[in-house]
Amino acid sequence: MNKFGFQTDKSNILFETHLVNLSKDTKILLVNFRDFVLSLGDNVIEEVRPHRIVYAKSLTFRYFLDIYPRNNDLVMEIRKSRKEPAKEYVVSNTQEIQSIKTEITEAYKTI
Repeated sequence: MNKFGFQTDKSNILFETHLVNLSKDTKILLVNFRDFVLSLGDNVIEEVRPHRIVYAKSLTFRYFLDIYPRNNDLVMEIRKSRKEPAKEYVVSNTQEIQSIKTEITEAYKTI
């Protein structure tokens, strides 16, 4: 059952499973970044999948951000609309995250 009370057939994968193989700095980066993304609005939905974490807006599941955790960095794909291709970034520190936060906020608002 998901957070809206609907029955789903997807396995429940915990966010923490993505932290297991990450370096200490990357773990901290991902957890802090997750807090930022979830703070964008009450309608942000996080879906943890086996190899990535997807953030979407509302039940229509219009996703605006994919995160692929890797040992020492995070691969992020930002999507501003269904018609535009996603932009990919590889980030490994707080400064790189800060440089794309505005773009992620804009993607959340426009998707």
